[in-house]
Amino acid sequence: MARKFLYAFAVLIMLVVAAGFVFALFGAQLIRWSKIPTAPFEVQAPVKAQAYADPGMWIARPDRPGNPALWTPAGYKPATATDAAIFFIHPTSYMNGAHWNAPLDDPEANAVADLFLRAQASAFNESGAIWAPRYRQATFGAFLTNKPEAGKALDLAYGDVTTAFDQFLKEAGDRPIILAGHSQGAFHLSRLLRDRIAGTPLAKRIVAAYVVGWPVSRTADLPGMGLPECATADQSGCILSWLSFAEPADPSLIFETFDATSGLTGAPRKDTAIICTNPITGTANADAPATANLGTLIPAKDLGSATIEPGRVPARCEGRGLLMIGTPPDLGNYVLPGNNYHVYDYSLFWANVRADAARRLAAFRGVK
Repeated sequence: MARKFLYAFAVLIMLVVAAGFVFALFGAQLIRWSKIPTAPFEVQAPVKAQAYADPGMWIARPDRPGNPALWTPAGYKPATATDAAIFFIHPTSYMNGAHWNAPLDDPEANAVADLFLRAQASAFNESGAIWAPRYRQATFGAFLTNKPEAGKALDLAYGDVTTAFDQFLKEAGDRPIILAGHSQGAFHLSRLLRDRIAGTPLAKRIVAAYVVGWPVSRTADLPGMGLPECATADQSGCILSWLSFAEPADPSLIFETFDATSGLTGAPRKDTAIICTNPITGTANADAPATANLGTLIPAKDLGSATIEPGRVPARCEGRGLLMIGTPPDLGNYVLPGNNYHVYDYSLFWANVRADAARRLAAFRGVK
């Protein structure tokens, strides 16, 4: 299992290194030119209401053989009991500019999505059973343009996610629910919170929502999401979010797009503060030393194993809401432009995220 994990990790490395090299030489304009599809948007029918009753439509679910979300590094084990039901939405794994949306059977996108579940969703497998749907994700280039096709691509992807969520609710029964996503997955999770959680009885079953790797405006987004920001480490029924950067940070590529949009409430996002949860402390706007980091997920240099190394990475919330990690560990050339450690938002704090979910689940159980 570890070798399969690291093979997929190598695929991601190649993608990120290539993107960073091109950016360094030619700038953001060439990335946009190379990644934004030039083909027309392909209108596709919504998935059928019962599509996600098919186990093949899931990357992870409790009964899937070889479930990538059950991967753990040495010293950790997934739960044998299914205490909570966890719905995880993976980030963008389709980088191809041939289509606005990924085909469900694209082998490269699926291999990288498996990786993301091992590196990210695995942090939650101590707290319960994980469902993670395949969906017709918007291509990477959809996030680099304001063309109408980009919005259509994201809407198509979101439609798949909501249909999967409806099936998840049927299978989850009455268990407590943890929601989590990263990047594009977190974008869809934000909308899901607004559309399916806010103001409904389901909100009372949410242990926590990890909206990671996507900015959440405190004034333009949060009031529409139905749950408050997590203020304390043992709070349940709340939202966590962070964006990881090393120093010096340049978040301009994120905020240029973010500031040009309206939030989930309809209010403008421009210059608004974003949620910054410190994943080491589990609290908002906090500062924590590296010694408090329970463990960063780091692959060995020979790619033969992956280990948890505690005490390597500090974290502090700064400015508009970035999570600063100081001088990061040597993870190679896998960093996005602007010292953006986006790919590693979960991995940098893997063991703390694991402990955070377990702690909030215990708190949720204690108040019911």
